[in-house]
Amino acid sequence: MAGATIAVFTKNRTNPAYEGARLGADRVAAVHGVRTVHYVPETPDDVAQQIELIGRAIAARPHAIVFVPVHETAVNESILGINAAGIPLFNLIVATTAGERVTFVGSDDAALATSITRRLAKHLGDRGRVVVLEGSPASPTSRVRHAGILTGIAMSRPLAVAASVRGDYQRATAREAMAALLAAGVEFDGVVAANDTMALGALDVLEEHGRSLPVVGINAIPEAIEAIRDGRMLATADFDAMKMACVATEAAVRHLRGERVPTSIMLPVQIVDTSNCAAWDRPYSERACPAWNDIV
Repeated sequence: MAGATIAVFTKNRTNPAYEGARLGADRVAAVHGVRTVHYVPETPDDVAQQIELIGRAIAARPHAIVFVPVHETAVNESILGINAAGIPLFNLIVATTAGERVTFVGSDDAALATSITRRLAKHLGDRGRVVVLEGSPASPTSRVRHAGILTGIAMSRPLAVAASVRGDYQRATAREAMAALLAAGVEFDGVVAANDTMALGALDVLEEHGRSLPVVGINAIPEAIEAIRDGRMLATADFDAMKMACVATEAAVRHLRGERVPTSIMLPVQIVDTSNCAAWDRPYSERACPAWNDIV
C-alpha cells in the first residue's frame, strides 16, 4: 500500500475550489505514504486535453484514479479505457455517466442552489429582481444549479429574474457579464451566482461602480468567506471541493488496502453567512480534512 500512486484529475487551475481539491488529495495521500500525480488541462475545462491526459495516466499505470470529468459524457470513452486497464476509479464533484467507479463523492447541487437562493430571497424580503450568473454550459453542475436557483426564485415570489447570463464559472467572464448588464441599464436588487468565483467577479464590478447589493454564491472558497466576513458578500453554500477530494482520496487508499467503501458519499448542505463563517475563515492550507468516520 505504501508507495502507491494515485492520479488526480481536476478541471482547471483557474477555479480556487480545484486548488483546494488538489491540496486535499495531497494531504490525505501524504498521511498514508501514497504519492499523487496531478493531471490538469492547460486550457480550463478542455475536453480534448483531459482525454489526452487520461491516456497518459493509463500509460503510467497508477494504482488508482481520483477523477473530476470536465464534461459528463464527452470523456466516456476514456473512462471505459480506465476500466479496461483495471485501474479503480474514484469520482468526485461531477458524476461520471459511463463505465464503473468504486465511489462517487459529491453534494446535492440542486439543494445547495435552492438553499442559497432562498437565503438571498429572505434578505430581500422575497421581493425585487435578481441577476442569475450561470456556470459553464458544458458542466452538469451548472445545469443542476441553475435549475435549483430557479426553484428557489419560484418559491420566493414575487421575487423575479432580472437577467440570467453566462459567467462560465470564471471570474473574468462574470466581470464582463456584470459590466454589460450595468452598461445596458438593467435594474436589479441582488445577484445569485452558481459559484463563488463568479460571485466575486460580480462584486468586483459592483464595487467599481459604487453599487452595494447582496451577492450570494456556492463553494465556500476562502476569498468568498473573507468577503462575507467583511460584509461585502451576503452568503455562500458549502460545496467543498477540498473536503470531497479528501474523502475520495481516503476512499481510494482504503480500497487499495482491501477495505470496503461506500459507492456514494454525499456531503450535507450548509449555508455560510456572517453568523457562522468563522468556521470556514481560513485558507485551504489551514483547513482540515474531515475525519472519515464523521462523513461515512
